[in-house]
Amino acid sequence: MELWIPLTIAAAFLQNLRSMMQKHLRGRLSTLGAAYVRFVYGLPVALVFCIVVLSTSRQPAPAFGYDFLTYALLGGICQIMFTVFLLWLFSLHNFAVGTTLSKLETVMVAIFGLLLLGDPLSDPVIIAIIMSSAGLLFLGAGQERMNVASLLYGLLRFPTLVGLACAAWLGMSVVLFRAASLSLGLDGFMVAAAFTLSVVLILQTALMGLIIAWREPGQLSLVLRHWRPAALVGISGGLASIGWFSAFTLENATHVRALGQIELLFTFIATVLFFREKITRAEILGIILISAAILIILLH
Repeated sequence: MELWIPLTIAAAFLQNLRSMMQKHLRGRLSTLGAAYVRFVYGLPVALVFCIVVLSTSRQPAPAFGYDFLTYALLGGICQIMFTVFLLWLFSLHNFAVGTTLSKLETVMVAIFGLLLLGDPLSDPVIIAIIMSSAGLLFLGAGQERMNVASLLYGLLRFPTLVGLACAAWLGMSVVLFRAASLSLGLDGFMVAAAFTLSVVLILQTALMGLIIAWREPGQLSLVLRHWRPAALVGISGGLASIGWFSAFTLENATHVRALGQIELLFTFIATVLFFREKITRAEILGIILISAAILIILLH
């Protein structure tokens, strides 16, 4: 098994764990504040990881140029914009369809990766992307207790455009992060991934901190006051980011994000086991399609 596969699965699991823990902070922090903890408390994890990697590999910090900083900065901004658009999406009425479509970043990653990096797409991968995207639509229909007809009707609504914008911002950030890591021109993936992640999180922590200081200045003190639960979010999020960045450095970002859809299966399984919710036909069909797409990626 290629190394990027277990790294991606671990990253998806840890990201799901981070999201579950973030929900507990929403009663104590605003949505922006709860989103910020993933950056500010994930940064120490990334820095420690980078120091350990550099010391064990006995390599100095990699030399970088204008291209690396541009990719890292633009990627960080795109990820922040994804967060902002997602918050906007949550404020809209009847945003179920848009939320579902915001998870279709795999399609966006494929498009941007092909245009910006020339990452090729084989026929099996294209089929897997289509299957996982269809699975997401059915899973979203089942979770929101909608039928497929109402979901397709919702494609024409304004929240859908915001949801697609979310997917575009996230997809672009993934491709730019991969471009930043590859621009370092290093042979080993660990140093490139660790250094890129650290720089990106430094930029994101500073930018997001400025946004919160401008919009909700009181949230910064609350983020520090609730450091214990926030630190757990940061640790799990930081470890997830290490997995994602390492996988992006090793493999085509489209393949990584397509396999990363397994996060939805983790979420769904946890919901059924812990909350004992019933499974609809649409959800079963969505799970089958996503699982089949993941198998195609693994066997490809």
